Amino acid sequence: MLKTKKNVETSDVADKYSLSEQIGYLLRLANQRHLEIFQRHMPDLTPTQFSLLVKLHELGGASQNELGRHIGIDAATTNGVVDRLLKKQFVQARADPADKRRLKITLTTAGQQELTSAIPVAQNITHQTLKGLSPRETERLIQLLKKIHD
Repeated sequence: MLKTKKNVETSDVADKYSLSEQIGYLLRLANQRHLEIFQRHMPDLTPTQFSLLVKLHELGGASQNELGRHIGIDAATTNGVVDRLLKKQFVQARADPADKRRLKITLTTAGQQELTSAIPVAQNITHQTLKGLSPRETERLIQLLKKIHD
């Protein structure tokens, strides 16, 4: 079978493309590794649930929409995460004193206790995820990732 000019060009392009050098592929692999470490060390919380607890602690409370914006998830996902944390009794939802039409989500005492015990575990998870990097490389990676997302 003869190769047409188009097939040769397509083949050349594909031959020059290395998946193992692509940012999306590498970020996905790094994320998969981090999620596996997270699940092994903190099986009772997902990374998103943990992020929401941390952000609630930082903010002192927020609406579901605010929480979603702060941790980078959509409204439907935020709703599901909040529902699961309500069932675990880590958060509570009450009418917002500033706007009665809106619910304000806050940490419960159990949620604060869970967060307090989870933070050292999360710090270890970060250490395990980055263990192949020097402190300088870790700092630089974090700076670069922040720059990408801004």
